[in-house]
Amino acid sequence: MAHLDRCDEAGRRWVTGAIATVEADANRSADTHLLPFPLPRDWGIDLYLKDESVHPTGSLKHRLARSLFLYGLCNGWIGPATTIVEASSGSTAVSEAYFARMLGLRFIAVMPASTSPEKIALIEFQGGRCHLVDDPAQVVVEARWLAEDTGGHFMDQFTYAERATDWRGNNNIAESIYAQLALERHPVPDWIVVGAGTGGTSATIGRYARYRRLPTKLCVVDPDNSAFYPAWLAADWSVQTGKGSRIEGIGRPTVEASFLPSVVDRMMQVPDAASIAAMRAGSAVLGRRVGGSTGTNLWGAFGLIAGMLADGRTGSVVTLICDAGARYADTYYADEWVTGQGLDLAPHLATVERFLSTGAWPA
Repeated sequence: MAHLDRCDEAGRRWVTGAIATVEADANRSADTHLLPFPLPRDWGIDLYLKDESVHPTGSLKHRLARSLFLYGLCNGWIGPATTIVEASSGSTAVSEAYFARMLGLRFIAVMPASTSPEKIALIEFQGGRCHLVDDPAQVVVEARWLAEDTGGHFMDQFTYAERATDWRGNNNIAESIYAQLALERHPVPDWIVVGAGTGGTSATIGRYARYRRLPTKLCVVDPDNSAFYPAWLAADWSVQTGKGSRIEGIGRPTVEASFLPSVVDRMMQVPDAASIAAMRAGSAVLGRRVGGSTGTNLWGAFGLIAGMLADGRTGSVVTLICDAGARYADTYYADEWVTGQGLDLAPHLATVERFLSTGAWPA
């Protein structure tokens, strides 16, 4: 890890200006919208989607990238000639490339070779370089090596995500959600549903709810091939799957350092076919395409709402639109790709359609 010379006054002045530049980006960016998802009003349950796709770089990871850059700058790890290296399945790299270009820094994204061409193009558009790795389980190892080889700084989102974010407030995503719900009929949600890639978002939301003494429960949804769910189920954090996730942005082959299981109230494992089915069905309802991890979120939210209905409870549930579907035109929205992956969406589409019309959910 590169460090700045403590006697380098020019470098210190550059860092001061860089922090101001990153902070200015946050100041001029409006907060993201909290969108109602249409459900029958007589159910007495409201579903909201925090639309993180409207950030300047188009995803939830814009928040994380900003926090990681500020963390690195304030810790003295990033200077005016530092090469930034990140291990990412796509969206974090897009956002970090944006901030690196803003600061005039070289950026290299180390990612699985299976990453969608749309995301690779977005990283390159932001001035970043993509270093593709055939084995998804080796992405972090390769990124660490590349940072050492270039004398750069490995951002390491999987370690620092929960540390870099101010979970007590400062307009983090949790504080924003509760503020935007203030005038709704159920202003304190029963559940907030998120996926875990680094685990930073779930850690922020879970900590914030406890800090504010709120009864909201946190549900983390996890795709196929991810280690988070089986590790949580077994309370064994050494679990490894050795496989990469097909749902970009969430799921990891190992339990990452930023994942904080102690703030999670419930976990659900969501089949990839179910994620893609819910993504497509949700997109049809919303009138706009959303990404695969949003489908995972929706599947989890639908199941929780059906349970509330069955128990005769009213309330609200919040989840996230993590990014837009335009990034997945050649994958999740391409029938040929879905078929090639051996996925059958039909039964899962039927489950979602039945839920949206009746509120019923499989036992």
